[in-house]
Amino acid sequence: MTTSNTGTGADDPEVRQELERLRDSIDNIDAAVVHMLAERFKCTQQVGRLKALHQLPPADPAREARQIERLRRLAENAKLDPAFAETFLNFIIAEVIRHHERIAEDTHNAQSAHEDPARP
Repeated sequence: MTTSNTGTGADDPEVRQELERLRDSIDNIDAAVVHMLAERFKCTQQVGRLKALHQLPPADPAREARQIERLRRLAENAKLDPAFAETFLNFIIAEVIRHHERIAEDTHNAQSAHEDPARP
């Protein structure tokens, strides 16, 4: 669905100023979200390395279920759709597991190469 920008508010300087103010806030929030996700992934990379070193599985379904339930409660309290929050977290969890699987494979390959120096 598209909407037209030909309404009377489009030419009103006060409306345009308010729209710009709100968009600036949205842009700042988007930047903060990206930085927070980057920090989160730095932590999950460390978790992935720890799991790989100790041969733990990349996924932890029990923790994931607890986190989803926790995020749904947080979303409800923040007046955010819990289903959206769950979908968002599931996307992040899938990406984290993918990273953990890659880290585990890289760690295994490095350990195998170290144990057998003749191996390419």
